[in-house]
Amino acid sequence: MTTTLTEPRRPQQTGHGERRHTPGRPARRRNWVGGLAGWLWLVVVAVPLYWTLITSLKAQSRYYASNPLVPSADPTLDNYRLVIESDFLRYFLNSVVVTAGAVIPAVVFSFMAAYAIVRGWRMRLLRAVNGLFLMGLAIPLQATVIPVYLIIIRLNLYDSLLALILPSIAFAIPLSVLVLANFIRDVPKELFDSMRVDGATEWTTLWKLAAPLTRPAILTVTIFNALTIWNGFLLPLVLTQSPDRRTLPLALWTFQGQYGVNVPAVLAAVVLTTLPVLVLYAFGRRQLLSGLTAGFSR
Repeated sequence: MTTTLTEPRRPQQTGHGERRHTPGRPARRRNWVGGLAGWLWLVVVAVPLYWTLITSLKAQSRYYASNPLVPSADPTLDNYRLVIESDFLRYFLNSVVVTAGAVIPAVVFSFMAAYAIVRGWRMRLLRAVNGLFLMGLAIPLQATVIPVYLIIIRLNLYDSLLALILPSIAFAIPLSVLVLANFIRDVPKELFDSMRVDGATEWTTLWKLAAPLTRPAILTVTIFNALTIWNGFLLPLVLTQSPDRRTLPLALWTFQGQYGVNVPAVLAAVVLTTLPVLVLYAFGRRQLLSGLTAGFSR
Protein backbone atom coordinates (compact mmCIF):
# COMPACT_ATOMS: atom_id res chain seq x y z
CA MET A 1 0.00 0.00 0.00
CA THR A 2 1.51 3.26 -1.04
CA THR A 3 0.75 6.70 0.27
CA THR A 4 1.00 9.83 -1.74
CA LEU A 5 2.40 12.92 -0.11
CA THR A 6 0.69 16.05 -1.25
CA GLU A 7 2.44 19.33 -1.13
CA PRO A 8 0.66 21.93 1.02
CA ARG A 9 -1.34 24.42 -0.95
CA ARG A 10 0.29 27.79 -1.11
CA PRO A 11 -1.56 31.05 -1.33
CA GLN A 12 -2.19 32.00 -4.93
CA GLN A 13 -0.59 35.14 -6.18
CA THR A 14 -2.11 37.65 -8.48
CA GLY A 15 -0.49 39.02 -11.54
CA HIS A 16 0.80 42.03 -9.61
CA GLY A 17 2.65 39.89 -7.03
CA GLU A 18 0.00 40.32 -4.30
CA ARG A 19 -1.21 37.32 -2.36
CA ARG A 20 -4.85 36.54 -2.23
CA HIS A 21 -6.69 36.12 1.05
CA THR A 22 -5.95 32.74 2.65
CA PRO A 23 -9.07 30.93 3.90
CA GLY A 24 -9.25 30.83 7.69
CA ARG A 25 -7.10 33.91 8.15
CA PRO A 26 -8.90 37.17 8.96
CA ALA A 27 -8.59 39.79 6.28
CA ARG A 28 -7.13 43.14 7.22
CA ARG A 29 -9.19 46.10 6.18
CA ARG A 30 -7.96 49.63 6.23
CA ASN A 31 -10.01 51.92 8.42
CA TRP A 32 -10.11 54.99 6.22
CA VAL A 33 -12.68 56.73 8.40
CA GLY A 34 -10.61 56.24 11.54
CA GLY A 35 -7.44 57.39 9.79
CA LEU A 36 -9.13 60.52 8.46
CA ALA A 37 -10.56 61.27 11.90
CA GLY A 38 -7.10 60.85 13.41
CA TRP A 39 -5.55 63.31 10.98
CA LEU A 40 -8.35 65.82 11.60
CA TRP A 41 -7.81 65.52 15.35
CA LEU A 42 -4.08 66.05 14.84
CA VAL A 43 -4.80 69.27 12.96
CA VAL A 44 -7.21 70.43 15.67
CA VAL A 45 -4.54 69.89 18.33
CA ALA A 46 -1.48 71.05 16.38
CA VAL A 47 -2.82 74.33 14.98
CA PRO A 48 -3.45 75.99 18.41
CA LEU A 49 -0.02 74.85 19.61
CA TYR A 50 1.61 76.22 16.48
CA TRP A 51 -0.26 79.53 16.83
CA THR A 52 0.68 79.83 20.50
CA LEU A 53 4.37 79.29 19.80
CA ILE A 54 4.70 81.68 16.85
CA THR A 55 2.60 84.38 18.51
CA SER A 56 4.74 84.31 21.64
CA LEU A 57 7.68 85.30 19.42
CA LYS A 58 5.92 88.32 17.90
CA ALA A 59 6.10 91.91 19.09
CA GLN A 60 2.93 93.30 20.61
CA SER A 61 2.85 96.22 18.16
CA ARG A 62 2.81 93.85 15.18
CA TYR A 63 0.43 91.25 16.52
CA TYR A 64 -2.81 92.75 15.14
CA ALA A 65 -1.20 93.86 11.88
CA SER A 66 0.06 90.46 10.81
CA ASN A 67 -1.50 87.17 9.76
CA PRO A 68 -2.00 85.11 12.95
CA LEU A 69 -0.80 81.89 11.29
CA VAL A 70 2.31 83.36 9.63
CA PRO A 71 5.52 83.44 11.70
CA SER A 72 7.15 86.77 12.32
CA ALA A 73 9.97 87.80 10.01
CA ASP A 74 11.96 89.06 12.99
CA PRO A 75 11.06 86.91 16.02
CA THR A 76 11.83 88.34 19.45
CA LEU A 77 12.21 86.99 22.97
CA ASP A 78 11.04 90.22 24.61
CA ASN A 79 7.77 88.61 25.65
CA TYR A 80 9.60 85.85 27.55
CA ARG A 81 11.85 88.45 29.15
CA LEU A 82 8.79 90.41 30.24
CA VAL A 83 7.19 87.31 31.73
CA ILE A 84 10.28 86.34 33.69
CA GLU A 85 10.69 89.88 35.00
CA SER A 86 7.03 89.94 36.17
CA ASP A 87 7.59 87.68 39.21
CA PHE A 88 7.32 84.53 37.13
CA LEU A 89 9.72 82.68 39.42
CA ARG A 90 7.56 83.48 42.45
CA TYR A 91 4.46 82.14 40.72
CA PHE A 92 6.41 79.10 39.62
CA LEU A 93 7.54 78.42 43.18
CA ASN A 94 3.96 78.80 44.44
CA SER A 95 2.76 76.23 41.93
CA VAL A 96 5.54 73.84 42.91
CA VAL A 97 4.71 74.19 46.62
CA VAL A 98 0.98 73.67 46.05
CA THR A 99 1.47 70.72 43.71
CA ALA A 100 4.02 68.90 45.87
CA GLY A 101 2.20 69.74 49.10
CA ALA A 102 -1.04 68.28 47.75
CA VAL A 103 0.17 65.32 45.69
CA ILE A 104 2.44 63.68 48.27
CA PRO A 105 -0.10 63.53 51.15
CA ALA A 106 -2.92 62.59 48.76
CA VAL A 107 -1.02 59.66 47.27
CA VAL A 108 0.21 58.37 50.63
CA PHE A 109 -3.22 58.59 52.24
CA SER A 110 -4.93 57.08 49.18
CA PHE A 111 -2.50 54.16 49.12
CA MET A 112 -3.07 53.35 52.78
CA ALA A 113 -6.84 53.74 52.39
CA ALA A 114 -6.89 51.50 49.32
CA TYR A 115 -4.88 48.84 51.15
CA ALA A 116 -7.26 48.96 54.13
CA ILE A 117 -10.31 48.72 51.87
CA VAL A 118 -8.97 45.74 49.93
CA ARG A 119 -7.65 43.84 52.96
CA GLY A 120 -10.68 44.56 55.14
CA TRP A 121 -13.40 44.45 52.53
CA ARG A 122 -15.67 42.35 54.77
CA MET A 123 -15.87 45.07 57.39
CA ARG A 124 -18.96 47.24 57.00
CA LEU A 125 -17.14 50.38 58.06
CA LEU A 126 -14.52 50.03 55.34
CA ARG A 127 -17.17 49.31 52.73
CA ALA A 128 -18.99 52.46 53.77
CA VAL A 129 -15.74 54.44 53.53
CA ASN A 130 -15.16 53.06 50.04
CA GLY A 131 -18.66 54.18 49.10
CA LEU A 132 -17.85 57.69 50.29
CA PHE A 133 -14.73 57.74 48.12
CA LEU A 134 -16.76 56.62 45.10
CA MET A 135 -19.32 59.35 45.79
CA GLY A 136 -16.49 61.84 45.67
CA LEU A 137 -16.00 61.00 41.99
CA ALA A 138 -19.56 62.11 41.24
CA ILE A 139 -19.23 65.54 42.88
CA PRO A 140 -17.56 68.13 40.61
CA LEU A 141 -15.25 70.77 41.98
CA GLN A 142 -17.45 73.59 40.74
CA ALA A 143 -20.37 72.41 42.88
CA THR A 144 -18.37 72.69 46.11
CA VAL A 145 -16.60 76.00 45.63
CA ILE A 146 -18.88 77.95 47.98
CA PRO A 147 -18.75 75.39 50.85
CA VAL A 148 -14.97 75.12 50.47
CA TYR A 149 -14.68 78.90 50.50
CA LEU A 150 -16.71 79.13 53.73
CA ILE A 151 -14.66 76.40 55.40
CA ILE A 152 -11.41 78.12 54.47
CA ILE A 153 -12.73 81.40 55.88
CA ARG A 154 -13.72 79.72 59.16
CA LEU A 155 -10.26 78.17 59.44
CA ASN A 156 -8.58 81.56 58.84
CA LEU A 157 -6.65 80.13 55.91
CA TYR A 158 -7.90 82.46 53.19
CA ASP A 159 -5.23 83.91 50.91
CA SER A 160 -2.62 81.31 51.78
CA LEU A 161 -1.04 78.40 49.95
CA LEU A 162 -2.44 76.02 52.55
CA ALA A 163 -5.93 77.08 51.45
CA LEU A 164 -5.08 75.62 48.03
CA ILE A 165 -3.32 72.51 49.29
CA LEU A 166 -6.06 71.14 51.57
CA PRO A 167 -8.93 71.16 49.01
CA SER A 168 -6.59 69.80 46.33
CA ILE A 169 -5.78 66.85 48.59
CA ALA A 170 -9.47 66.18 49.15
CA PHE A 171 -10.34 66.21 45.46
CA ALA A 172 -7.35 64.04 44.50
CA ILE A 173 -8.16 61.22 46.92
CA PRO A 174 -11.27 59.56 45.34
CA LEU A 175 -9.76 58.71 41.95
CA SER A 176 -6.44 57.76 43.55
CA VAL A 177 -8.15 55.32 45.92
CA LEU A 178 -10.08 53.74 43.05
CA VAL A 179 -6.98 53.18 40.89
CA LEU A 180 -4.78 51.95 43.74
CA ALA A 181 -7.47 49.63 45.11
CA ASN A 182 -7.81 47.94 41.71
CA PHE A 183 -4.07 47.27 41.64
CA ILE A 184 -3.83 46.04 45.22
CA ARG A 185 -6.82 43.75 44.66
CA ASP A 186 -4.90 41.98 41.89
CA VAL A 187 -1.98 41.11 44.16
CA PRO A 188 -2.19 37.34 44.86
CA LYS A 189 -3.66 36.60 48.25
CA GLU A 190 -1.03 33.93 48.83
CA LEU A 191 1.66 36.61 49.07
CA PHE A 192 -0.18 38.35 51.90
CA ASP A 193 -0.71 35.03 53.65
CA SER A 194 2.97 34.16 53.38
CA MET A 195 3.92 37.52 54.87
CA ARG A 196 1.55 36.90 57.76
CA VAL A 197 3.00 33.41 58.34
CA ASP A 198 6.47 34.95 58.50
CA GLY A 199 5.25 37.22 61.30
CA ALA A 200 5.07 40.48 59.35
CA THR A 201 2.67 43.15 60.56
CA GLU A 202 0.13 44.87 58.35
CA TRP A 203 2.32 47.96 58.28
CA THR A 204 5.30 45.91 57.07
CA THR A 205 3.16 44.13 54.51
CA LEU A 206 1.87 47.48 53.28
CA TRP A 207 5.28 48.98 52.56
CA LYS A 208 7.37 45.87 51.87
CA LEU A 209 4.93 43.95 49.68
CA ALA A 210 2.03 46.06 48.43
CA ALA A 211 4.02 49.21 47.68
CA PRO A 212 6.65 47.60 45.37
CA LEU A 213 4.04 45.57 43.51
CA THR A 214 1.78 48.58 42.92
CA ARG A 215 4.53 51.02 41.97
CA PRO A 216 3.09 51.57 38.44
CA ALA A 217 -0.25 52.61 39.97
CA ILE A 218 1.44 54.90 42.48
CA LEU A 219 3.37 56.65 39.71
CA THR A 220 0.21 56.87 37.64
CA VAL A 221 -1.87 58.66 40.27
CA THR A 222 1.11 60.84 41.18
CA ILE A 223 1.55 62.10 37.62
CA PHE A 224 -2.17 62.48 37.01
CA ASN A 225 -2.78 64.45 40.20
CA ALA A 226 0.31 66.59 39.63
CA LEU A 227 -0.90 67.59 36.16
CA THR A 228 -4.40 68.34 37.45
CA ILE A 229 -3.28 70.47 40.39
CA TRP A 230 -0.59 72.27 38.37
CA ASN A 231 -3.20 73.40 35.84
CA GLY A 232 -5.80 74.28 38.48
CA PHE A 233 -7.38 77.72 38.08
CA LEU A 234 -10.66 77.80 40.01
CA LEU A 235 -9.31 77.22 43.52
CA PRO A 236 -6.51 79.85 43.25
CA LEU A 237 -9.04 82.29 41.81
CA VAL A 238 -11.51 81.87 44.68
CA LEU A 239 -9.24 81.17 47.66
CA THR A 240 -6.43 83.69 47.08
CA GLN A 241 -6.29 87.44 46.63
CA SER A 242 -2.73 88.69 47.04
CA PRO A 243 -0.42 88.70 44.00
CA ASP A 244 2.19 86.93 46.12
CA ARG A 245 -0.09 83.88 46.44
CA ARG A 246 -0.86 83.45 42.75
CA THR A 247 -0.03 80.25 40.93
CA LEU A 248 1.01 80.08 37.30
CA PRO A 249 -2.46 79.66 35.70
CA LEU A 250 -3.77 82.60 37.71
CA ALA A 251 -0.67 84.69 37.02
CA LEU A 252 -1.73 85.05 33.38
CA TRP A 253 -3.98 87.85 34.58
CA THR A 254 -0.87 89.94 35.15
CA PHE A 255 -0.71 90.72 31.43
CA GLN A 256 -4.34 91.86 31.16
CA GLY A 257 -4.62 95.63 31.26
CA GLN A 258 -7.59 97.92 31.65
CA TYR A 259 -8.00 98.62 27.94
CA GLY A 260 -6.35 95.63 26.31
CA VAL A 261 -4.48 92.37 26.63
CA ASN A 262 -0.85 91.76 25.78
CA VAL A 263 -1.60 88.60 23.80
CA PRO A 264 2.03 87.69 22.89
CA ALA A 265 3.08 88.05 26.54
CA VAL A 266 0.14 85.92 27.70
CA LEU A 267 1.06 83.20 25.23
CA ALA A 268 4.72 83.40 26.27
CA ALA A 269 3.57 82.81 29.85
CA VAL A 270 1.45 79.90 28.62
CA VAL A 271 4.49 78.34 26.94
CA LEU A 272 6.62 78.70 30.08
CA THR A 273 3.80 77.34 32.22
CA THR A 274 3.33 74.34 29.95
CA LEU A 275 7.01 73.35 29.75
CA PRO A 276 7.10 71.56 33.16
CA VAL A 277 3.90 69.74 32.24
CA LEU A 278 5.36 68.61 28.92
CA VAL A 279 8.56 67.41 30.59
CA LEU A 280 6.60 65.48 33.22
CA TYR A 281 4.31 63.98 30.60
CA ALA A 282 7.24 63.05 28.34
CA PHE A 283 8.92 61.06 31.10
CA GLY A 284 5.73 59.54 32.52
CA ARG A 285 3.55 59.12 29.44
CA ARG A 286 3.85 55.36 29.16
CA GLN A 287 3.52 54.89 32.88
CA LEU A 288 0.44 57.10 33.02
CA LEU A 289 -1.39 55.48 30.12
CA SER A 290 -0.53 51.88 31.03
CA GLY A 291 -1.36 52.46 34.68
CA LEU A 292 -4.77 53.98 34.01
CA THR A 293 -5.64 51.33 31.43
CA ALA A 294 -4.59 48.43 33.64
CA GLY A 295 -6.23 49.91 36.69
CA PHE A 296 -9.69 50.09 35.09
CA SER A 297 -9.49 46.96 32.96
CA ARG A 298 -8.45 44.46 35.54
